[in-house]
Amino acid sequence: MPSEILWIPPAAALLIGYVLGSIPWGILLTRVAGAGDLRTIGSGNIGATNVLRTGRKGLAAATLLLDLLKGAAAVWIVAHVYPGEELIAGAAAFIGHCYPVWLRFRGGKGVATMMGVVVALSPFAGLVYAIVWLGLLAGLRISSVAGMAAAVAAPLAAAWAGRFDLVLLFLGLALIVLWKHRENIERLVAGTEPRIGRKRD
Repeated sequence: MPSEILWIPPAAALLIGYVLGSIPWGILLTRVAGAGDLRTIGSGNIGATNVLRTGRKGLAAATLLLDLLKGAAAVWIVAHVYPGEELIAGAAAFIGHCYPVWLRFRGGKGVATMMGVVVALSPFAGLVYAIVWLGLLAGLRISSVAGMAAAVAAPLAAAWAGRFDLVLLFLGLALIVLWKHRENIERLVAGTEPRIGRKRD
């Protein structure tokens, strides 16, 4: 293959992943439902936890599912069209969600989208991710703790499954999740991080 063509598959994977990941489902769904601009509600975050603060549980569930699916879809589509570029697509989808150009790079915290990417690349790691996330969410009812713990569990699960090709990617995504939750971490340290159902996460 000519060298000038070699850059097309990774570039296309990057573009497909970023565009899919940057779709702000939380904002779109709340606007369509007449719930207002999500960025002016609660924490201002565009994810499902903040959508829940509108009182629309159905919208929150739909946002969670669609944010998850866009991460998985990026991987699956690129795997079909440009085999071998799935990791680029997954990383780009996650970055697109966290830093969407349409919202001046002020996106979500990446927990649901990361799960979609992890599930698509490694079902075992995705299962571990879901168990940790949902288990801690049900037990502690602190969204940030559950999300961060699930993200950290992903590279560990990939290593346990022998998918060392995914460990660095999952570790990088987990570090971004932790960075996006830095205010939550400060509140956790201060003992002021509320549980699900209250005004802030």
